[in-house]
Amino acid sequence: MKKNKDKGLGIDAEKDEFGDRYTQILLKAELIDYSPVSGCYILRPRAYAMWEKVQDYFNRLIKKDGVKNVYFPLFIPESLLNKEKEHVKGFSPEVAWVTHAGNSELKEKLAIRPTSETIMYSAFSKWIRSWRDLPLRLNQWANVVRWEFKHPLPLLRSREFLWQEGHSVFALQNEADEEVYKIREFYEDVFKNVYAVPVIKGRKTEKEKFAGAEYTLSIEVFLPSGKAVQGATTHNLGQNFSKSFDITFLGKNEKKSYPFQTSWGLSTRSIGIAIMVHSDNKGLVLSPRIAETQIVIVPIFTEENKKEMLGAAEEIKSKLNNYSVEIDTSDKTPGFKFNDSELKGIPIRIEIGKKDLDKNEVTIFRRDTLKREGVKIGNLADTIRKLIDDIHNNLYNKAEKFLEDNTIFANDITKLKKSISEKKLALTEWCGDEKCEEHIKSETGGAKIICINEELKPKKNCVYCKKKAKYVVYVAKSY
Repeated sequence: MKKNKDKGLGIDAEKDEFGDRYTQILLKAELIDYSPVSGCYILRPRAYAMWEKVQDYFNRLIKKDGVKNVYFPLFIPESLLNKEKEHVKGFSPEVAWVTHAGNSELKEKLAIRPTSETIMYSAFSKWIRSWRDLPLRLNQWANVVRWEFKHPLPLLRSREFLWQEGHSVFALQNEADEEVYKIREFYEDVFKNVYAVPVIKGRKTEKEKFAGAEYTLSIEVFLPSGKAVQGATTHNLGQNFSKSFDITFLGKNEKKSYPFQTSWGLSTRSIGIAIMVHSDNKGLVLSPRIAETQIVIVPIFTEENKKEMLGAAEEIKSKLNNYSVEIDTSDKTPGFKFNDSELKGIPIRIEIGKKDLDKNEVTIFRRDTLKREGVKIGNLADTIRKLIDDIHNNLYNKAEKFLEDNTIFANDITKLKKSISEKKLALTEWCGDEKCEEHIKSETGGAKIICINEELKPKKNCVYCKKKAKYVVYVAKSY
């Protein structure tokens, strides 16, 4: 990486240094800071405000659909975590444990929540008695800790992160099936209408599914780095956990049955995804729907007219009270202020100088296109209203075009390897055999099947073994 010539201002990573650029944006746009614990990060106000907007939006979706919010404890007794064998096997490398309180050793180790299935389901076994108690559909906003990994990346791979985790219980299998597909649509809605990010929808392979689930659905995002990242998941747990936790209900037929369960989650990783998808070499780029500050007003003044120009800026702000607006009142140069607002990803900048004021105009700058236009102050409110949606749609369409342009169909292993080496997202056909899945990963230098496309049907043979294909799958390197 070249040295920063501007004393810490701006992004100095080269164009192909994607990870360095991403980390610099997070730090210099004042989104995160490092903590004393490796892999644990501080969410600063600009980042946490984004998470609050996601919470507000997603809460509206699920509450309208009948889901209720709850909160369960952070600590999970070891005996509970061990009740579902496949589940604990899948999570055991990542679990952090509390073994002492002060100088006293605990009688039973306590896991620091890696996920809440076990502690929730022990309560469900007490709450659910008859068919009248179903469906039970709960969600909690919480933090989780997953400790075991070598290469942390802020927001994308961290040891502690924030998320929502939903847990549903149904009398019938088809109700659980409907739930996981419906919640996945909610997640797609969040990525499209809040983050302006297009997603790939699919089903995880048996190897990649959630530990203890019957099957896992996911949304994936393909990034400009040439890697994919999992955006959110929904898991159909079948009766695996209800049997392990003795959750039963008395049906209308007076017979005891095990219910069918689901779990589903979206985390602060989604913030990192949006930043990676949209940002550029000048810094952060965000949709106005997710940005903490949607508009910054930059009055350009001298000592002689400072009071007049700041008054004009306040008057303009009063016309835009439906939006989050800041006024940059600092004495720094206009150029510094412009660069700072671009670095921090403020979607709209309103510039006003004495000449503009005399003409009853302002200059509007769009962060997404880097273009300016003059607007009469009387037309400003209507212009901003249209611009908010236009910027969001432009970012989404640009990202969607990138996804389309970089998705390649690879019908043989040579083309698949070439696609991955060129940092493309590959569509190919697979027989469903886990050995072939492993060979695909080794042949491509670490790319994996990120999900199965459930809409496309295979027409030919497996890309590796040449036996009849069962699935059309997406293959990419991933975070």
